[in-house]
Amino acid sequence: MLRIDYNDAELQASLVRLGALLGNLTPVMQDLGEFLVASTKDRFPAGTAPDGTPWAPKSPTTLEAYRRRGDPADPRPLFGPTGSLSRGIFAQADAGSVEWGSAMIYARVMQEGAARGAFGATSRGAPIPWGDIPARPFLGLSDDDESALIAIVEEWLDRAAAAPGGTGA
Repeated sequence: MLRIDYNDAELQASLVRLGALLGNLTPVMQDLGEFLVASTKDRFPAGTAPDGTPWAPKSPTTLEAYRRRGDPADPRPLFGPTGSLSRGIFAQADAGSVEWGSAMIYARVMQEGAARGAFGATSRGAPIPWGDIPARPFLGLSDDDESALIAIVEEWLDRAAAAPGGTGA
């Protein structure tokens, strides 16, 4: 499991004010989660980390392995034959938090990378993974994401304040 805690003072203060108005922040957290999922998925075609750094390209060995198996050899990083990693980004939210990510077993390796043999060896002695896998961070917050999260909460604050009695959205 990979966990990234984000504690922005401005966002936290806005959430506290909003919590006082709404009582239940679950719908707000769900909106934040939907945004985070969309933003993360949008990074895949661009092939960039949240900080804008381009992902390492696939190695020629990886592309050749796809061809040998008869899989489409998409040269874009993190685009495998099934597309499961990018399609499987999801969010879970409750009144106090939002989490987003991928349930794919290999997601953490794609995020953080792994050295050849980091997970042991096959029954035939071949290393797992068979080669170094460079980190290709797809989860995280860009500066634009941070601004958008604050804007989403402020929009909720505006709607809650404008509602009859100033207590609902």
